[in-house]
Amino acid sequence: MRFHARAVGAALAIGVVALAVAVLLVLVGSGDFPMTPGDVVQTLLGNGAMAQEFIVIDLRLPRVLTALLVGTALGLSGAIFQSISRNPLGSPDVLGFGQGATVGALVVIVLFQGDSWAVAGGALVGCLLTGVLVYLLAWKRGVHGYRLVLVGIGAAAMLTAVMQYLLTKANLMDATRAVLWITGTLDGRGWEQVVPLAVACLVLIPLVLGHGRALRMMEMGDDSAYALGVPVERARIVLILCAVLLMGVATSAAGPITFVALSAPQLARRLTGAPGPNLVPSALMGAGLLVVADWVAQSAFGERQLPVGVVTGVVGGCYLLWLLVTERKAGRI
Repeated sequence: MRFHARAVGAALAIGVVALAVAVLLVLVGSGDFPMTPGDVVQTLLGNGAMAQEFIVIDLRLPRVLTALLVGTALGLSGAIFQSISRNPLGSPDVLGFGQGATVGALVVIVLFQGDSWAVAGGALVGCLLTGVLVYLLAWKRGVHGYRLVLVGIGAAAMLTAVMQYLLTKANLMDATRAVLWITGTLDGRGWEQVVPLAVACLVLIPLVLGHGRALRMMEMGDDSAYALGVPVERARIVLILCAVLLMGVATSAAGPITFVALSAPQLARRLTGAPGPNLVPSALMGAGLLVVADWVAQSAFGERQLPVGVVTGVVGGCYLLWLLVTERKAGRI
């Protein structure tokens, strides 16, 4: 059967966009005050009642958009780190970057009693400092996969100890606030989280995709990539910086949402069956996973709504165990 590749790609892109819009309308219309997709569309066009505009524009739409953007950032960050490390366990929340962001946020909460903007800034700074530390410690005539993983796991262990120490130093109110933030939640997220996330994604995602070919060549090894004309170390630094920033902005907006960055690239690769980093499928898979997890957290347990981090932690933990067993049977760990 003959087909035009560009036409098939355009059809798939249109189908993905249409599916995303349909899911968005359903999610925005679900909740304690249910609305049909038609009502949601009318409200978005400015023809809804005052109560509908408040529920859709101020409450539900920012939450759904935050989930989509955070999931996209986490999925793409996970794909970059797993490709650079050439290891399915090379996820930013396994390598310590999520823990670094959490420590930065806890320092602001416990020591300075900062507001939400200060906490977000502390998380971003903590993630960046952790990225610099892990990169420097893993450097030895270049950064190689297993060394990066081992250094990252060690950094994660130390940062977890720092997190626990900060919690013991906090008073009851700050400790309660810190524990809620550590869990990871999308409750109360508004346009003040959506706008910085959207700006960061608009800047970082094209930069990552522009280095997609270099990342694909680097998966074959540094020597092969050099032979193909890839500036390996420069490309690696740019990609790691972008991945750390994506992880930082996602964590600053919703807290440490665990296991999305780990599982999204692997699931995307199994669905596409294609070699390489699968950057775009991983980003889309991350967005889909987080939106579904948030819907489950809101609706699957009756009147008790769970933080989305609880759902991703339970599902991701089971996936991690399955991945470890699979990798061991394959002789890779």
